[in-house]
Amino acid sequence: MGNVGKTLKAVRKQRGLTQGELAKASGVSISIIRKLEQGDRATARMETLRMLAAALRVTTTQLMNGPKVEGPVVGTEERWEAVRKALALPPLPRELDDEPPTIAGVKRALDDSVPLFAKDKFAELSTVLPGMLRDADALGTEGRSIRARLLQLSGWLMVATRQFDAANVALERAMDSAADPMDGAATANIQCWLLLRQGKLESALNLAVEWADEIEPRPSRATPAELSTWGWMLLRLSAAAVRNEEADTAERAMRLAQGAAVMLGREHTPENDFLMTFGPTTVKLKTAENASVTNRPDVVLRLAQKIPVSTLRATSNNRNRHLLDVADAYAKTGEYAEAFDKLSEIRASSPEWIPNQTYARTVMRRIIEGRRTLTSEMRDMATAIHLDL
Repeated sequence: MGNVGKTLKAVRKQRGLTQGELAKASGVSISIIRKLEQGDRATARMETLRMLAAALRVTTTQLMNGPKVEGPVVGTEERWEAVRKALALPPLPRELDDEPPTIAGVKRALDDSVPLFAKDKFAELSTVLPGMLRDADALGTEGRSIRARLLQLSGWLMVATRQFDAANVALERAMDSAADPMDGAATANIQCWLLLRQGKLESALNLAVEWADEIEPRPSRATPAELSTWGWMLLRLSAAAVRNEEADTAERAMRLAQGAAVMLGREHTPENDFLMTFGPTTVKLKTAENASVTNRPDVVLRLAQKIPVSTLRATSNNRNRHLLDVADAYAKTGEYAEAFDKLSEIRASSPEWIPNQTYARTVMRRIIEGRRTLTSEMRDMATAIHLDL
């Protein structure tokens, strides 16, 4: 029996519940509970663990004891091999470089690459990023801010494609190169996301609390950039808390984020950093995400009606993530055609992003389980997102 199964059985017995009673209280099927406790099923989805933890009145972290995290899609490790090497290898000594890079040249290359990151152009990035990382390393202390920004983006990209070890290297190096607390907070924001994806909820929560306290601005003199950065850290805090079954903490953080958004009055993108775009719409998106995590599809769909998704760029950290929540809500309420339409919308705008999303496979499984037959388009989607039928 795995750690999760042992803990689940022990806590269930402490609560005086049978497997059937726990199934009824949690909404998790008795067959899954039985398989987990018997060790026939070594892993469980985070959503399943959260539902069980809520029914047992424990935190998800207490229950999970480190469930297996889904790794990268088959074939992607080879794609990012050169990037991993560029992150790990020491810089080439300047005297051995026939054509040493210049700060202006590396900055221009970085600026030109930002649209590739924003539009999830993974194939192009896998080609150009290794050379950019080596050039940024060669700039020395003079290129510190440029190197920090490139490492932040690289870390975010590695998280997005589930290259978690490489992401950790990139983000630790970005933090070492941070020029000020705001720069450090931008890196910590991505580190929180990495920890969330790895299921390290307590660590993500603690990191978010630390940085939210570190950069909390004075309302009377807060700049838009400070409000955006602080607001995003509060959203990460809320995301970690809601997943760890700490509803009050999640709600308080979301209220503070809402206050920061009200002070901004609009969506703001500090220094054209698409990862830090924050404002009233972003808070609505993340409120819907929290509702999805707590299994309230009706709330997700109601909130979605008030979010101007058509005006948002197809970015993976906001719009596309929200559309996955909407697709999941439709699937949970039996509206399978609408759920599939949302997946198709995401795939059309971000075809290189969606295959890396475990969430997309979860939604597609719901659609498959709920339908008697699959259309050719649905079978094609399953293949595209690496879901075995």
